[in-house]
Amino acid sequence: MWYKSRFLSFGCSVGGVLCLLVAVQTFSNTSGVLESDQNFDASQAFGPGDVKEGYESEEYRTHSRSLLERRGVKQDLIRYVEDPPLGLPQVVLPEENPITRKKIDLGRKLFFDRRLSINNTLSCAVCHIPEQGFTNNEISTAVGVEGRSVLRNAPTLFNIAYQEHLFLDGREISLENQVWQPITARNEMAAPSIGYVIKKIRKIQDYDGLFEAAFDSRGPDIATIGFALASYQRTLLSGNSPFDRWFYGGQIDAISESAKNGFEVFSGKGQCIVCHRVQEDHALFVDHDFHNTGIGFAVSTGKSSATDNLTTRVQLAPGIFADVPNQTILSVSRNRNTNDLGLYRITENPNDRWKFRTQTLRNIALTAPYMHNGQFNTLKEVIQFYNEGGIPNELLSPFIRPLNLSESEISDLEEFLLTLTGSNVPDLVADAFAAEIGDIGTEDPKWPHKNTLGF
Repeated sequence: MWYKSRFLSFGCSVGGVLCLLVAVQTFSNTSGVLESDQNFDASQAFGPGDVKEGYESEEYRTHSRSLLERRGVKQDLIRYVEDPPLGLPQVVLPEENPITRKKIDLGRKLFFDRRLSINNTLSCAVCHIPEQGFTNNEISTAVGVEGRSVLRNAPTLFNIAYQEHLFLDGREISLENQVWQPITARNEMAAPSIGYVIKKIRKIQDYDGLFEAAFDSRGPDIATIGFALASYQRTLLSGNSPFDRWFYGGQIDAISESAKNGFEVFSGKGQCIVCHRVQEDHALFVDHDFHNTGIGFAVSTGKSSATDNLTTRVQLAPGIFADVPNQTILSVSRNRNTNDLGLYRITENPNDRWKFRTQTLRNIALTAPYMHNGQFNTLKEVIQFYNEGGIPNELLSPFIRPLNLSESEISDLEEFLLTLTGSNVPDLVADAFAAEIGDIGTEDPKWPHKNTLGF
């Protein structure tokens, strides 16, 4: 390809400085028509249903989307695994879990089922919201059952099939294993045990026969539940972005001149490409490694705390604010351990303190807020953070240093990142909208009954 050779000659490893970038809600590069030629309201495929733009004004009026009027269109998701979109490589499938349509459908059903949580309120999709980039645009860090806080931002599931290390600290290596951790984590879905979940699913009538059909007469167990959920998540492949059509497809006018200049910055002066790699025939925008940007260090040591102020300005309603004493806020706040040591929690190697997994830049316009703790809300904030060289500490990644980017270079870099939104995002969201939401009903066993174990 005419353009690839200009940047790939040095192995796409020239200094990775943008571990996560933010973007504004600019979706002009996506289509309102599904690839399957079925009509779909693409405006519902992007962002929160209750947009708070202008909420600070007394003139604010809600434009919330109606969940009752929302309609999905089921897709044949296996096609993305069999023939990945432009810009993505083939998916490596585990020998013990070949992908099938029945497994995908079963995994999708489990993904949206609140009954997998201890009190039937939380599904995987509550944190990984399809129309919010399979993450959550509205909170910086995830919230589990009964409002229990999680230290980290919910990462996007787009292209999760390609990740070699799962979770931001890399503690799992397969999607099949990974699914059980949020289900049983006390501050997430809070199921008390794997056995509890298995027995519960066996008692839900609308699962009757589904596992047996998908797994050759084998019912729900620790393996088949993981296999099904992993199969669905592997189909969430999003590519064929404007960048892909330009860089891999040779469509010269697929992106703007500003975005092309931004890729020059990305690959050169900005040195983002060392961590967010671009290969000759595909681009995952990850290096499958872990880096210390200084954010974890700053939070752990209190260097980024804003509690020096005596009060915090809190918005109570449109146009109505109050200056609340910080002591009052602290008195009603849940005690939190903000000392997130990242990879060190897994290796206990002191050199791994505050390292977190490189996350993909694909669909970055859809997956705010950013960084492992959701610290930044805007693209410019993140670019400026790296432009200034991160936060110095003894373990700061050697790739991070002041960049001295000009305002025009920052603007061009932002424009480039906005070209990374996959064309098939509406298809994936439309399929998610077509999924049944598993919820407790009158026909279900009396799990909440006070005289039972709950399953």
